[in-house]
Amino acid sequence: MLDSQMDGAVEWFVNSIKSTETYGRYRSQLEKIKEDPELYEKINEFRRRNYEMQNTTGVDELFEKMEAFEREYEKFRENPMVNDFLRAELAFCRLMQEIDIAIADELDFEEFISQDP
Repeated sequence: MLDSQMDGAVEWFVNSIKSTETYGRYRSQLEKIKEDPELYEKINEFRRRNYEMQNTTGVDELFEKMEAFEREYEKFRENPMVNDFLRAELAFCRLMQEIDIAIADELDFEEFISQDP
C-alpha cells in the first residue's frame, strides 16, 4: 500500500500519462474498435496469439513462426481500423516501456538475471 505522499505522486503521474498524445490516440482507436464487437474480438484473438507465440516459442524457431503468423494475418492487418489500432497500441506500449526503463535507471534498480546454462 502506498503512503499518502506516493498516492498523490502516482495520481499526478497517471494523469500526466493520460494527457499524452500517445495515450489519447490509443484510447481513441480503442473506442473505435469497440464499436464493432466482431472486429474487436478478432483483434483480441490476434493479440492473444501473438503474445502466446512470443512468450512460448524458442528463439531458434521464433522467426519462422512469426513469418507464418504475419502471412496468416496479412489481409486482416490491411484493414485501416485494425492497422490504426495496432499502431496506436504499439506506440503506447513503447511509451510505457520507456517510462519503466527511465524509472528503473533513476532508482539504480539492479535486476538479477540468472546466468545458469
